[in-house]
Amino acid sequence: MTTVTILSTGITPADVLAVARGTAKVVLDPAATEAMATSRSIVDGIEAAGRPVYGVSTGFGALANTFVAPERRAELQHALIRSHAAGVGAPMPREVVRAMMLLRVRSLALGRSGVRPLVAEALVDLLNHEVTPWVPEHGSLGASGDLAPLAHCALVLLGEGWVLGPAGDRIPAADALRRVGLAPVSLAAKEGLALINGTDGMLGMLLLAVRDARHLFAMADVTAALAIEAMLGSERPFLPELHAIRPHPGQAASAANIHRLLQGSAVMDSHRDDLAHAVQDAYSMRCAPQVAGAARDTLDFVEVVAGRELLSVVDNPVVLPDGRVESTGNFHGAPLGFAADYLAIAAAEVGAIAERRVDRLLDVARNRDLPAFLSPDAGVNSGLMIAQYTAAGIVAENRRLAAPASVDSLPTSGMQEDHVSMGWAATKKLRTVLDNLTSLLAVELLAAVRGLQLRAPLEPSPAGRAALAALGGAIGEPGPDVFLAPLMEAAREVVLGPALRAAIEREVGPLG
Repeated sequence: MTTVTILSTGITPADVLAVARGTAKVVLDPAATEAMATSRSIVDGIEAAGRPVYGVSTGFGALANTFVAPERRAELQHALIRSHAAGVGAPMPREVVRAMMLLRVRSLALGRSGVRPLVAEALVDLLNHEVTPWVPEHGSLGASGDLAPLAHCALVLLGEGWVLGPAGDRIPAADALRRVGLAPVSLAAKEGLALINGTDGMLGMLLLAVRDARHLFAMADVTAALAIEAMLGSERPFLPELHAIRPHPGQAASAANIHRLLQGSAVMDSHRDDLAHAVQDAYSMRCAPQVAGAARDTLDFVEVVAGRELLSVVDNPVVLPDGRVESTGNFHGAPLGFAADYLAIAAAEVGAIAERRVDRLLDVARNRDLPAFLSPDAGVNSGLMIAQYTAAGIVAENRRLAAPASVDSLPTSGMQEDHVSMGWAATKKLRTVLDNLTSLLAVELLAAVRGLQLRAPLEPSPAGRAALAALGGAIGEPGPDVFLAPLMEAAREVVLGPALRAAIEREVGPLG
């Protein structure tokens, strides 16, 4: 995708990904420009009539009843941006800020915010010139939307604040604009408020997380199947008829994946008819699709919530086509906060059950004739012992991060904003949980590949052969201990990237 067109009806999740993570250019559809101009004419009419309207002729928050004289209303909008750009901490990643900016343009383009088209066009210019505001990680309570993060973005439009440099450094916004030939914008009534009152940061992070979780949950089926194969587990618990009698769609999809991945394996054939083989595998093996499948169903729910928010007008106040300007609570991030917390719980459990399989693979008492800690010379060598320590520590952190942020609320703005969503915190920590899940699946992939190497000369499944080809060159053959961290990093890259899944799907067909 090379161009994303922002329509008066909105954009798609794929559009957000193309701009946030890619190099797609952004253009405004003429109908969106017209919708904004129509909306702005209503605000201009209110100003001319001298009617008191929140955010147009009054202060904000607890100052909502303070009247602002016409000659000071532009000053009001600039003061709003400066005072609300009050974040602190490390800068948010470039992809998050770009997603947030695109989503703010989307919100303005719906024609319910009362801003001039040039305001949206100025944000588009920042995106197309790759000027990324420096947005600190702390500041948003998720109501009234992501005020502080969005204010840091809006401040750059004024030629103030900071921009994220190519090396992660901080550049004065005025210098950054000058370098790309952009001029600062002067705001009119209502426009400062419209730039910062929304759920765009939360939604941007949630959309990125949905994409990442979708990939990681598929990879969790891959690493689970490889670990089960290496441990001489049974494929029978994954038969489709056993999941048809408990019709959770995610469970059926995950079970079908694992069952397909275990076919064509000499390792599996070696024990299929062995009477000494365990009648039942441990839960971490046998119940893999029940856990991963429940996570998939959770993800489906979260995707629906994010899709609804993409269609939503979340500004306050909103300008209605009949000329009314009404205050709303649509900026409240509860739907996104709840969804993010729910997905964080699910992702944490996908990682937790993966760590249990790693522990089993390394335990000589339970790994069905593999050497202790997958070292051919255990004792002098520790094999993957400490890799499991790392996984255990990450599981513990994910459990802490799975505690919901959205049940917390601290009143602000003189008790005017007396219940907030904490949706920014919920979506931000969800991204950390997913990054941690990547590491946990990497440890499982590393252990499973090492286990399959130790089953030689038995030939693994097509999925196993693909994993050996993808990772074997980086980790080498089983032998004396080596510096382990680079091997784990290599496994992380394989889990994150598309190549292993593509190689597997060429052999076994598309994964569900």
